[in-house]
Amino acid sequence: MYCTRCGLQLRDDDRFCSRCGSRTAVGRVVTAYHPLMLDKRNKKIGGVCAGFARYFEADVTLIRVLWLALALTTGVGFLAYLAAWLIMPSDYGSAERMPVAPEPAVR
Repeated sequence: MYCTRCGLQLRDDDRFCSRCGSRTAVGRVVTAYHPLMLDKRNKKIGGVCAGFARYFEADVTLIRVLWLALALTTGVGFLAYLAAWLIMPSDYGSAERMPVAPEPAVR
């Protein structure tokens, strides 16, 4: 197997190239496709940051901090958030819900 970026010959079980650090096919994790939609289950205000975090498969706190930094430094973040809130379709809380075990009654 060869690295597609630098051409170095790799072992069959290598997950990353030792020269350039690019990921090989062994290390890839296939995930389901998530459309860009408002995330109503994990929202704080409108679900915009949670929707972007689900779309990019990133931590929602990181997306919120980046969006807040953009909003406070340039002011564009506020307008972009409102535009995304109006334009992005909602998932209406239809994401898979985790089953919750009932708590035992305490006497």
